Amino acid sequence: MEIFDITLPIHPQMLHWGRKPEVEIVESKAGGDASNVTRWRLGAHTGTHVDAPAHFVDGATSIDKVSLSSLVGPAVVVDMTHVAGDITVDHLAAAGIAGERRVLFKTSNSAGPLKETDRAPNWVGLSPEAARALVDDGVELVGIDYLTIESHTRTDTWDAHHILLGEGVLILENADLDAVSPGRYELVCLPAKLVDADGSFARAILIRRDATPEPGTGHQRDAA
Repeated sequence: MEIFDITLPIHPQMLHWGRKPEVEIVESKAGGDASNVTRWRLGAHTGTHVDAPAHFVDGATSIDKVSLSSLVGPAVVVDMTHVAGDITVDHLAAAGIAGERRVLFKTSNSAGPLKETDRAPNWVGLSPEAARALVDDGVELVGIDYLTIESHTRTDTWDAHHILLGEGVLILENADLDAVSPGRYELVCLPAKLVDADGSFARAILIRRDATPEPGTGHQRDAA
């Protein structure tokens, strides 16, 4: 079994849409306290995070009430590193991902804009038409390797967000897929249980299981 941590480290200098995390030392052994304790000030959409439907839809499902079955299970990492601009319906068709419930797009963002500490002027995002196609195909979670799944040309209208979240599809953003090869994995993505929140930072991993012989048969099975 191979585990890929696709979570961005959280720290005060990290890439962030708005206010970056702030850390305060509350207690310290060096200062004579019994233990080391820090207090962090950070937004729900810090680092690798999940957007709940409530992010764009008033009264919709908040992050503490989203289904864990959408966040844990088989997932496909799709190679979109050749795409410049928006991921389109044609790109989806060429990738052959019809029927997938959890889709993560690996783009040129992972090796480029995602590694910067300030927001890039442009990045690869999801077109509204592609978002609608994913919804129509029954996807439950869509992930991408940047601050937002939105195209850099649509951060005034937020079309992909409205389409996906409006249909109850969860969005995983800032997934670091740089070291992950395209293919099939198990996704485990657990956002913090922030009550009534519109989203939450999460620890997200992908698991790839090697094929091992079935005892006494020579046939292959997935390793635990």
